[in-house]
Amino acid sequence: MTGNSNMNRRDFFKVSGMSTAALALGTSGILSLGSKSVSAAPGKPKTLGGYGPLVKDPGGILDLPQGFQYRIISEEGGKLSDGRPIPENFDGMAAFNGPHNSTILVRNHELSGNPKYPVIGKNPYHKDNTGGTTALVVGANRKVSKEYVSSAGTIRNCAGGATPWGTWLTCEETLEEGHGYVFEVDPQEPENKMSKTPIREMGAFSHEATAIDPATGIVYLTEDGGPSYLYRFLPNDRSQKAGSLQKGGTLQAAAMEEMSSDSSSDFYTGHAFGIVWKDVDPEKPTYDAGQKGCIAFSRLEGAYFEGGVFWFDDTSAGDKNLGRVYRYIPATNSLELFYESTAANDLEMPDNICITPWGDLWISEDGGGVDRIIGITPEGESYVFAENKINNSELAGPTFSTRGDTFFVNIQNPGLTFAIWGPFARKNAGRRRQMGHAAPPSQYAPKVSDKLSVFAEVQGLTDLEAAAFSRHGMPIA
Repeated sequence: MTGNSNMNRRDFFKVSGMSTAALALGTSGILSLGSKSVSAAPGKPKTLGGYGPLVKDPGGILDLPQGFQYRIISEEGGKLSDGRPIPENFDGMAAFNGPHNSTILVRNHELSGNPKYPVIGKNPYHKDNTGGTTALVVGANRKVSKEYVSSAGTIRNCAGGATPWGTWLTCEETLEEGHGYVFEVDPQEPENKMSKTPIREMGAFSHEATAIDPATGIVYLTEDGGPSYLYRFLPNDRSQKAGSLQKGGTLQAAAMEEMSSDSSSDFYTGHAFGIVWKDVDPEKPTYDAGQKGCIAFSRLEGAYFEGGVFWFDDTSAGDKNLGRVYRYIPATNSLELFYESTAANDLEMPDNICITPWGDLWISEDGGGVDRIIGITPEGESYVFAENKINNSELAGPTFSTRGDTFFVNIQNPGLTFAIWGPFARKNAGRRRQMGHAAPPSQYAPKVSDKLSVFAEVQGLTDLEAAAFSRHGMPIA
């Protein structure tokens, strides 16, 4: 950045959000649905706005755009490689490189009590608990060659997050004594000592998801409770290796405060409001965050870090409890409200989220009706990619193979894992960065009054940043 040391945040985002070349997305091909195939008529190429309308699945399982295929690669109650049943309640998931051009999936099972198909491990954290994780080795042919338990003995493994070093952080969504922790799972060393050792300094609370900034090693964490707080963990060991998070660190929660001029943004010297991070006690972080005036969200869910931006959502926030999506930008220490659901804008209760290899934001719904995968582009368009046609269960654990040619996702109940492939756009690192600073589609953008917009301009805020402050009670306009 040169030539203007007083560039404000609004100008910074305009520069960093410059558009890139359009992507041409082909839509012709064969749609293979279960054991049946449907010839898809050639159509005009779609640009930027997705892949066209969904095609009805003759099997009544999963509707996708024409040209795409799916295969069910795992089903609850089936057999693991050792003959034990595949556990139920599929949830969060991530994909890693495996041997011989394979993909290794690590999958959570959100279980407690006495389910029909529990996670049965050989080296559990607590032998009487039924949650945990499994792993699937998926070949280049998109078929499973091996499926096994990778951690066991935990409770309600809801979501989590991949680490840059190839492990999975699985999170317990519970307040039960002795639980509510994060565990690190190495799918290539299943059920090792690390997998059953809680990372206590990352807090005991109703965990949902994690995401790591690869530039700093800072771990961001969401809480699924009422209220919920947004946390970050500053590891003592930033080597980014398996087990390094076990060496302790500092847990903090996000707050909004008026800031003196000497604490304001480097981009605008008059900035009066900002995000601060307050140390909290990892043994009682929810209580501590509340006592210290941290931001109280409704019920935080999905988390994803991409291109210098941390994305997360509040699935039941807003006047109608239909959800919001936020993004936090560490470089500018700014929190923005990117999306806000209303009764009319047709996106209900965002849950798991990811950034696609070509740069779109994909959101899994977890509402009361039909649940879908919704895509939002950096160019401000939206589209539907997939729709669950079996029942009203959520679509969970969206993740792409590292090659970007296969999309994996679960239906939670009955537990099904899908491999989906077709004319996906090519990987595009620049467009993934662009998504972090793009404006939302107009129908999803939070409503900002003229008064608030003027205030934002004066203070060097984006409208989306001002909306985040306003929704959480800061008297800024």
